Amino acid sequence: MPQPYSADLRARVLVACERGDLPQIEIARRFQVCPATVSNWRRQEREEGRRAPKPHSGGVPSRLDAAALGVLRQLVIEDNDALLREYRERLAERTGVTVCLAVICEALKRLKLRPKKRRFGRPSRSGLRLAPSARLTASR
Repeated sequence: MPQPYSADLRARVLVACERGDLPQIEIARRFQVCPATVSNWRRQEREEGRRAPKPHSGGVPSRLDAAALGVLRQLVIEDNDALLREYRERLAERTGVTVCLAVICEALKRLKLRPKKRRFGRPSRSGLRLAPSARLTASR
């Protein structure tokens, strides 16, 4: 996501517009911003009386509140071998909140708990493996 323009740049653009010696397009070119940005900043100053950007709104609130996170923690304590979808189903049964698997995974990270990857795991692949032709000669 791109970074917002600095408050200093915004103030300098608005001061240049107040002087009125250059058209808005030239001011935008001089400060390397879009002419629509200059227009928006001027409109915000005129209509709302503010020269600074609005503060960040904070994003979308999580569907899992503190109580639901507590229930999730209890589910992991009861059965730490369950899959994410099993935690999701049990959480929906106990709290009535249905969320996707990604939300469950992020909540477990936030709680510093590790979800199980697979029910029946394969052996590690990090050990030394012989090629199929080498296995035949090694077994003789």
